[in-house]
Order: sequence, then C-alpha cells, then structure tokens
Amino acid sequence: MKKLDFGQTLHLLGNVGVVIGIFLLVYELNQNREMMQAQTRNEISQAVATMLFEITSDREYANINFRGDKGEELTELESYQYLGSMLAQFRLNENVHYQYRNGLYDEFEFAAQKNTWRVRFADKGIAKLWCAVQAGFSPEFAAEINGLLTTYKCE
Repeated sequence: MKKLDFGQTLHLLGNVGVVIGIFLLVYELNQNREMMQAQTRNEISQAVATMLFEITSDREYANINFRGDKGEELTELESYQYLGSMLAQFRLNENVHYQYRNGLYDEFEFAAQKNTWRVRFADKGIAKLWCAVQAGFSPEFAAEINGLLTTYKCE
C-alpha cells in the first residue's frame, strides 16, 4: 500500500471538509425551507382570522356579505362593499395557491383549503362575482377555482 505524504493528506482532509460543508449547507437550506413554510402558514392564517373577524364583528358588514354570497339584491354601496370584501378574499386565496405552487404550503393544508373553496364557490353570489373578475387573477389560480365550481359555472 502506498504511503500518503503530508500534502496528499491535507488535500484529502480538505476534500472531506468540502463534502461535510455541502451536507451542512443542504441541511441548513432544508431547515430554512421548513421555517419559510411555517411562516407562510402563520401569515395566511392570521390574514384569514383578521378577515373573518372583520366580516363577523360588524353586523351590517356581515349582513352585506351574507346576502351577497347568496346572490341577493344589494344597493350600489353594498355592492361596492361586497366587491371589495370578495376581491380581498380572492386575492388571499390566490396567495395560498401561489405559495402552494412554490412549495411553501403543505399538501394537506392545500387540500383542506380547496375543500373550503369548493363550498364557498357553490354560493351563487360568490360564483357570479368570481366569473366577472377572474381575468384579474393568475391563469393558474383561475383554472384551479374554475375546476372547483360545481353549482354555478362561468360562461
């Protein structure tokens, strides 16, 4: 067996150090990804909780959203308020979809979110409004929502 000289030993140890460094970097990147997923989940949850609180804490606002969801007649001002509320919800949903597509939203969480969307978009008012504004959203998100529409479809 050939004996290694000091230079070869240092070179071998340097290569081993590089390999260990690469493994540590991969480990750090994985931990960073997990942290980003948790942070994304937390921010989305906080946004949903805030939105739900705003809708349900004001009786008039809740009434407008309830009637709008059902497709009932709204005044011009109520229609404007309902539009703003729903656009905010659609944008939040689009963000969930985007985060999922980019690996920052868990598969099980996204499946649960899609079930919620399926129920919400079964309401006449929500589906009708969605069909009117969907062009303002990403094609991937619009296709996802349109695939979930059951009772009311966009023409």
